[in-house]
Amino acid sequence: MIKQKKIAVIGGGSWATALVKILTHNLDCVNWWMRSSEAVEHITKFKHNPKYLQSVEFDLNKLEISTDLEAMIKPADIVIIATPSAFLYSLFDNISPKLFEGKVVFSAVKGIIPEHNAIPARFIHKSLGVPYSKIGIICGPCHAEEVALERLSYLTIACQDDRVAQNMADILACRFIKTTISDDLFGTELSAVLKNVYAIASGICAGLGYGDNFQSVLIANAIQEIENFIDEVSPIHRDVKSSAYLGDLLVTAYSKFSRNRTFGYMIGKGYSVKTAQLEMDMIAEGYYAVKCVMEINKKFQVEIPIVEAVYNILYERISPVIEMRILTDKLI
Repeated sequence: MIKQKKIAVIGGGSWATALVKILTHNLDCVNWWMRSSEAVEHITKFKHNPKYLQSVEFDLNKLEISTDLEAMIKPADIVIIATPSAFLYSLFDNISPKLFEGKVVFSAVKGIIPEHNAIPARFIHKSLGVPYSKIGIICGPCHAEEVALERLSYLTIACQDDRVAQNMADILACRFIKTTISDDLFGTELSAVLKNVYAIASGICAGLGYGDNFQSVLIANAIQEIENFIDEVSPIHRDVKSSAYLGDLLVTAYSKFSRNRTFGYMIGKGYSVKTAQLEMDMIAEGYYAVKCVMEINKKFQVEIPIVEAVYNILYERISPVIEMRILTDKLI
């Protein structure tokens, strides 16, 4: 076992569940906050999350699990936030920044906070008072479902302080998880946000009957859009062909486990946004992200036609058939 500082995971969804699985594989004790008291009761009785990754069985001797957010965070040295971005503001709205003094905070949130049009790192810095040197991001390419199956997966840990990133990389590495580090905090996080939008586009096209040939062109253009956007927003040297960018985009755009692709597929098949959301009963982060990215891009004016097409379909209610037909003439 790796002897490390106390870690708290905030969130009860599939990705939070996968992270807790990894951490309890490596550590003696993990604090786990969940919103649902029914889920907490179920886990303490039956050793698995009743709603997400039900095949994962937890060693209860390694878990402190509670619905008391402050009680889970207070003794922790490292806090991993893995809640949907749409709920992040309300979750921490009444929490004092003093609770986070001296702590390292990692975001495993794959979206933008709608109330601020801000990536989680910026929200954590501005609202919780955590210095950027103690803020990190955990990103893929990695689906929670494959972590549950212990299929070999890769994680990128980004932080401006390499020592902080390496410490978390060492904590998460195990037989079925390989890790690498990066100092590109903003680029990796923005890329993780954008890839969900492109996964929706991929799903819409699949739902409309576009084939693999077109999908390859769509995703080739998507990585160019990602590069252009994040280079404009955060102009540092980076290689978008690496796993944290291109790899994460590919798995999200193509995988059967991708909720954003599934959401897009339903839209392409004729579902309304509301009906698709109700049918999925899960958060498709790209739905919120596309609106926020459009707002952010008013300042930077980057050409992002795929993002614009998804926005027009989801928010302007333009027919997917018409919008995607227009998009085909803009791709190269």
